[in-house]
Amino acid sequence: MFQKVTLTPTDGETIDLYVIEQTRVAGVNYLLVTEEESGDGEAMILKDLSADTDEESVYEFVDDDATLQTIGAIFADMLEDIDVV
Repeated sequence: MFQKVTLTPTDGETIDLYVIEQTRVAGVNYLLVTEEESGDGEAMILKDLSADTDEESVYEFVDDDATLQTIGAIFADMLEDIDVV
């Protein structure tokens, strides 16, 4: 069972995501998340934009191709049984 995070975008509608794995690269935290609590689902990568002193975390979806490839490869190495595309 994965840890659940709830995002609240600026439109106010909440999104529940489940954390598959997390890593820190060059001082930045990244989360590999999915909308499905179990089973196969599409994975997305979130980048933590918050400072260590912030009370709440601020995340954005990674959509830059170079970052997706780099961080996706790290998650793929960490999770041998999951295909990260």
